[in-house]
Amino acid sequence: MAIEESDEATLGEADEQVREISDEIKRFYLDLMLNKPEDKNNAILSINAGAGGTEAQDWAEMLFRMYSRWIERKKFKIEIIDFQPGDEAGIKGVTFTANGENAYGYLKTENGVHRLVRISPFNANHKRHTSFASVFVYPELDNEIVVKIEDKDLRIDVYRASGAGGQHVNKTSSAVRITHLPTGIVVQCQQEKSQHRNKEMAMKVLRSRLYQSEKQKQDEKLQEIHNSKDDIAWGSQIRSYVLHPYQIVKDHRIHLDIGNVNGVLDGDIDPFIEGVLLAEKY
Repeated sequence: MAIEESDEATLGEADEQVREISDEIKRFYLDLMLNKPEDKNNAILSINAGAGGTEAQDWAEMLFRMYSRWIERKKFKIEIIDFQPGDEAGIKGVTFTANGENAYGYLKTENGVHRLVRISPFNANHKRHTSFASVFVYPELDNEIVVKIEDKDLRIDVYRASGAGGQHVNKTSSAVRITHLPTGIVVQCQQEKSQHRNKEMAMKVLRSRLYQSEKQKQDEKLQEIHNSKDDIAWGSQIRSYVLHPYQIVKDHRIHLDIGNVNGVLDGDIDPFIEGVLLAEKY
C-alpha cells in the first residue's frame, strides 16, 4: 500500500524526535562524565613537534589548526600564549587557551601523542613518512584556587621575542621565561608587547602546570584507570591519522575509525572526544 505524503511527513517528524531524544540522552551522559571540579574550566593546550624536523613541525601546525577549528565550532575563544615557528615550515610548539564552558572537560581527552602517516610534501621522492606530535592539556585555574609559588623558587628571564607577532617583538626584551626550580617546569610567553602582561600569562600557565602535577601525585594509585595521566612517550600514540595508502583516523583507546580525514583535520573531533568520555576513560 502506498504511503501518503502526510504519512511520510509524520514519519519524518518521528525520526527527528528520536534523534533529538538520542542527542539529549548523549548530552546527559556527557554531563555525568564531566563531574570533576576542573572539568568546567578553560583549557590550556600545548602542542609540540616530535623528532623529524620540518615534517613533525608541519604536523604540529596541522594539529593547531584542527583544534583552532574545533574551538571555533564550539563558539569558544582562543588565546595564544606562546608560539614557536618552525625552521622552514610549521611550528616547533604552541601554547594556547580554549575559553568556554567545560573546555577542559572535553579537551583533556586529547592529551597524548598524535601520529601522522602520509606522503611527504617535503621529500622530492614522495616517500611515505610518519610524524609525531604531542598534545598536553591542563585546566586553567580560577583565581580562587591557590597554588603556592614562592619567589625564591622562580628564575625569571626576559629576552627579545621572535617569530609571529609583528615588528614590535624585536624592539624590546618583552618576552618572559619562568623556570620553577623545584620541579624544573619551564613556561614562556612572548605574544604581548608588555613584559608585565607576558609575565602574567606565563604565571597563569605555571600555576596550572603545578596544579596538574600535584593532582597527578595524588592520583598515583589511579594511574592505571586514568590513562590520560600516563607519562607520554613517542610510540604511545592515542590516535593515528593515515593519509596514505588509505585515508582513516584511528583512535586506539576506543577503537573508533573515521574515514573522513579532511573533516577530522578541519575540527570535527567530537566523535573521538565524546567516545572517550562515554567509555569512561577519564
